[in-house]
Amino acid sequence: MDRSKSQKVTGWLGELSGSVADFGTFLPLVIGVLAIQGFDGAGVLTGFGLFALIVALVYRRPIPIQPMKAVAALIIVGALTPAQAMASGVIIGGVLLILALSGVVSRIARLVPMSVIMGIQFGVGAQLALLGGQLVFDQPLFGGAALALLLLLFLTPYRHLGSFVVVVTAAMAFLLSGDAPQASFGLGLHLPAVAFPALSDFQVALTTAALPQLALTLSNAVLATSAIAGDYFPEDKARLSPRNLSLSTGVLNLVLAPFGALPMCHGSGGLIAQYRFGARVWGAPLLFGVFCLGLGLGFGPQARDILMLIPIGAVGAILAVAGAEMAFHRKVFQVKPSCRVVILVTGLACVGINVAVGLLIGLAAEGLRTLYYRRRGESTGI
Repeated sequence: MDRSKSQKVTGWLGELSGSVADFGTFLPLVIGVLAIQGFDGAGVLTGFGLFALIVALVYRRPIPIQPMKAVAALIIVGALTPAQAMASGVIIGGVLLILALSGVVSRIARLVPMSVIMGIQFGVGAQLALLGGQLVFDQPLFGGAALALLLLLFLTPYRHLGSFVVVVTAAMAFLLSGDAPQASFGLGLHLPAVAFPALSDFQVALTTAALPQLALTLSNAVLATSAIAGDYFPEDKARLSPRNLSLSTGVLNLVLAPFGALPMCHGSGGLIAQYRFGARVWGAPLLFGVFCLGLGLGFGPQARDILMLIPIGAVGAILAVAGAEMAFHRKVFQVKPSCRVVILVTGLACVGINVAVGLLIGLAAEGLRTLYYRRRGESTGI
C-alpha cells in the first residue's frame, strides 16, 4: 500500500475511533432517558442521527452532538414528561436562534476572556474525569481492563484507535461473560411519532429546565466549544464561530423536537475526546449519525437494550482519559500564574456548583485580576 492510501486508511480509522470517543456522556444519559416511560428510541436516536449528519455536512469537522445534560438529568429523575422535554427543546432552540441572528451571542463571546474559557474547559474536563472514574469504579473489571488497554495502546502507533478498540473488545467480552442483559432483537422500520406540547408543558419547561440549561449550553456548548475548535482548526475558525454553533443548535432543536428528539447541543468535552482519539474531519459525526439513525429507525424501542451491551465501565475509562486531558491541557501551564488562579477558581466553581455559576465567578475573578494589573501599570494579557 502506498503512503497516500495508508494515510487515508489511518485517517478513517481515527474517525471511526473518534466517533465512539464521546460515548461516556452519551450512553449513560440516553440509556437513562430511554428507561423512562414515554420516551421512544426511534425519536430519540433518529434525532441524534439527523443532527450529527447535518453537523458533519455543515462544519466538516468533529463537532460533537450530546444530550443537554440538565434536561436529561431532570428526565431521568422524573421531573420532566416527554411533552415537557419536547417543549424544553423548542424553547432553548428558539432562544439560541434569536441570540445567533441578533448577534448577541457574538457580543457575549467577545466579552468572555480566554482565561475564563480555559477555566470552563478545566472544570468540564474535571467533571468528565470524575464521572469516568465513577463509572470505572461501578464496573471495576471492565473499567480497569479498558483503562489498562487504553494506556497500553498509547505506547503504540495505534493510540488513536484506543476508544474504538476498547468499545468493541469490552462489548465482546461482556457478551461472552454472560453478564450482558438478555434481549431478543428484531430488525424493522420504526418511524418517530410527531407530537406537539400543550401550553402547560411550555410553562413547566421554561421554569424547570430551559433557563438552567440555557446558561450551561451558552457557556460550554457554544463559547467553550467554539474557542477549542478554533484552536484545533484555525483555518476554519470563522465557520466554527459561536454564532454558527448557536444557530445550528437552535435550528436543529426547533425542527427535531416535535419528532421526539431530546434537546441536544455541542460540547467542548466531546470535541476534545473525539480529537484525542483521532477525529480530524467530518467522518466522526458522520459515522456517529449513521449509527444512531440505524439504531433508531431499525430497532426503535429495542435500541436501549442494544446500547446496554456496551459495558459502562469501559466507556468510563475513555471518558476519564479524555476528561483528564481536557482539564490539564498544555495551555494551562503556559499562562501567567495569576491566570492560573482564575482558571482554577472558575474550574472549581464549575465542578462544585455548575458551569453557569463557574462562568460568572470566573468573570469576577478575571475582573479583579485585570484591575490589579492595571493599577500596577502592567499588561493584563494572559
